[in-house]
Amino acid sequence: MAGREEGDEAEIERLPMDLLANIFVMLTSFTDLAQASSVCRKWKQGVKQSLGRRESLSFAGWQMDDDSTARLLRHAYGLKELDISRSRWGCQVTDNGLYKISLAKCVNKLTSISLWGVTGITDSGVVQLISRAISLQHLNIGGTFITDESLFAIAESCPCLKTIVLWSCRHVTENGLLVLVSKCRKLQSINVWGTRVPVDCFFALLAIRPALQIKPGRLLLNVERVSMWPVL
Repeated sequence: MAGREEGDEAEIERLPMDLLANIFVMLTSFTDLAQASSVCRKWKQGVKQSLGRRESLSFAGWQMDDDSTARLLRHAYGLKELDISRSRWGCQVTDNGLYKISLAKCVNKLTSISLWGVTGITDSGVVQLISRAISLQHLNIGGTFITDESLFAIAESCPCLKTIVLWSCRHVTENGLLVLVSKCRKLQSINVWGTRVPVDCFFALLAIRPALQIKPGRLLLNVERVSMWPVL
């Protein structure tokens, strides 16, 4: 048995680094990558090289902080989809982390970013990151404390934006939404569940962009029913 284990280790050592990196590219979660990286020094190097080849990376389910997140993204040159959503383990990413992430070479290639539920960030960090994410098409910043300042930055920096989730972003207002929808001409869907904007705002958004999908759809349905009631 001992001889077999030694043989297995020798076989692993003979695997080319390029092959290891290609295998690790197929792992979809950071949890799996972290476990692979802890196997041995060679696997750790393979994981590092694989980061430069992958297009999607999710930190959901892992406790991340500013330095570790930014350090990994420095190697992810071709990344297009980034998920830093809050997990059950918590997320310690702050504005400082978003600033460091914004310096990564992959940021201007990102088409999808999720910061869902990351409560340690504010407009300052979001604006810094978004100002360089010029290829962004899908953005989830629901469950955060952003304000119209972030929406103004998105409107100016993300002309390709197609979908945005503002779930329970209670500090955004009608003004921010109107500017966002006016300037992001490719916007197709917006999730405003849990926001505090007046119901008339939804009709104003549709007046600007009639094909816009406003989620949840029942908001508009309820408003339409109310508008049909007879005036007493």
